[in-house]
Amino acid sequence: MTERIQLPSLSTEKDYDGDQFSPIYTTTVTVHGGVTSHGRASGRARSSDGALDLDLRMPAELGGDGRGTNPEQLFAAGFAACFHGALSLLARQEALDAAAISVVTTVAFGRDPGDGGYVLRVDLVVRWPGVDRETATGLMEQADALCPYARMAWRGTPTTITLAS
Repeated sequence: MTERIQLPSLSTEKDYDGDQFSPIYTTTVTVHGGVTSHGRASGRARSSDGALDLDLRMPAELGGDGRGTNPEQLFAAGFAACFHGALSLLARQEALDAAAISVVTTVAFGRDPGDGGYVLRVDLVVRWPGVDRETATGLMEQADALCPYARMAWRGTPTTITLAS
């Protein structure tokens, strides 16, 4: 007999009314080592709990050997997983089959025509067989407002950068 996975007690309700950020989960990843002369991440990325431990390499399209992952792949995976989770939560609330949902995320790294700096573009494609377009579109719009990665993309994310002493 397979045990049912205990789902976290996350909700779509606006059930927090605080005046400060209230963290629910925190993780830390350290990147170190590798070739740095080209200005792109390489080396090793490892999470504080060891669950993530992988080589970072420049993609072949940018002159690297492509024998590792890169920041854009990690961002695409995180965005796809987060949006998938938000949409699945909403689907379950509507008694729809969340298992049929797939999210394909494409992240493009390129130049910003406004200032010449580097920028990312993100395209999400949701596949949800068996659910009509109107229902899926409405829930995707709600997921866009719920998913922290989507909120980050639209609103920005508060960030601090500190030099360790």
